[in-house]
Amino acid sequence: MNEEHSGACLCGSVRFKTSDRPREVVACHCSQCRKQTGLYYAAANVATDKLVVEGEASVTWYRASAFARRGFCKTCGSALFWQADGAEEISVMAGLFDRPTGLEIAYHIYCADKGDYYEITDGLPQYGQARP
Repeated sequence: MNEEHSGACLCGSVRFKTSDRPREVVACHCSQCRKQTGLYYAAANVATDKLVVEGEASVTWYRASAFARRGFCKTCGSALFWQADGAEEISVMAGLFDRPTGLEIAYHIYCADKGDYYEITDGLPQYGQARP
C-alpha cells in the first residue's frame, strides 16, 4: 500500500520520508535497546528502497552486535534506526514519525531481558526472545 510518512530527529538534522506504510510497531526490551533509549525500543520496519533520508551526514552508525547496526543523530543523539546486515528493511524509531502516524504496537520481544523497573501491562503478546 503506497502511503507517505515522514519524520525527523529531535533537532531536525535528520529527516526522512517513506513512500510505503511502515509495518506494525514492535517493542524490544533487550538490554542493548534499553541502554540506548533508557526504556525500550519501539520501532516500525520500512523497506530500505522506500526510505529517503535527508541529512545523512548527521547519521552516525554504531555496531552494537556482530549482525546489526544502530543509527543515531550525531547532533542531538536521537536514536534513529536499527538494521540487520543484508536486510531489505530498516527499523525506524516510532517516536520519530510525524503525527498522525496511524501506527500501533503489535507485540513485545526480548521480554525475558526487560528492565526490572517497569511492567508490560498493555495485554499485547509478549515473547521471551525474538518473535517465533
